[in-house]
Amino acid sequence: MTEDISFSVALPCDAERISWPQGHENTDITREHNTFLVAEEAPLALVYNGIDYAVMMITPHDIDDFVAGFSFTEDIISSVSDLRHIKITAQPDGLRADVRVNAQALRKVLARTRRPIAGRTGCGICGADMESVTNRKICSVTGREPDAGAIHKALENLRSHQVLNKGVGMLHAAAWCLPNGHIVHVREDVGRHNALDKLIGYGLKHQLDFTQGFCFLTSRCSYEMAAKAIAAGMSAVVSLSAPTALAVRTARAAGLVLISPARTTGMYMVSPAPQN
Repeated sequence: MTEDISFSVALPCDAERISWPQGHENTDITREHNTFLVAEEAPLALVYNGIDYAVMMITPHDIDDFVAGFSFTEDIISSVSDLRHIKITAQPDGLRADVRVNAQALRKVLARTRRPIAGRTGCGICGADMESVTNRKICSVTGREPDAGAIHKALENLRSHQVLNKGVGMLHAAAWCLPNGHIVHVREDVGRHNALDKLIGYGLKHQLDFTQGFCFLTSRCSYEMAAKAIAAGMSAVVSLSAPTALAVRTARAAGLVLISPARTTGMYMVSPAPQN
């Protein structure tokens, strides 16, 4: 049913590790070159019987299992026997899954390609075809490295600003911090992308200068999060969890300062690339 092909799922990322001891003081900051592994992230075009259906961001491993599970949970197929063949190929900007399905499943695909696919909270990108995703214009920004003490201050205070998350414990947050680390705006949502979109929307409505300060994310920084921050003109993004390899490449190409992951004991600046 499938053709096996393997792709890298983790890549080494050069970074500048910025750390401090307990009882942080700016004078105690140490900087050193460091390399750690980050997960790869790739757009996968799902094509059923030659018809573009969706583009999903995935970890490029067990791809045929993803195709089977996605096809079932999207109610395209009723059982795995409806899948005739899955062929995974590498494309210049991602991956392509050519999926052959039976006539009943194909009718569902044809019906749904006539209307938009419902948005999801965690997929990153859901587009109709690969070109609409890979040809997305990424502008350049002027990156500004936030003060390490300001990031540490935001780290210590972020949880207390997550009002909706209190008592729930599962909402993502996107916060805007002033250059001194003071948190002035927070937006929360079950979807990390939604939380960032809310923050950007607030900023657009209130003429917020996204070059004066930094964005703090409680989630990992995937490609889509970096792309959204760049589109908004942000100069720096800090995230609690690690970035994906594609997010690092995107941030470096655009000039965005990306610090990810960030902890109260230290952080990694992955963009710009460290100087040897």
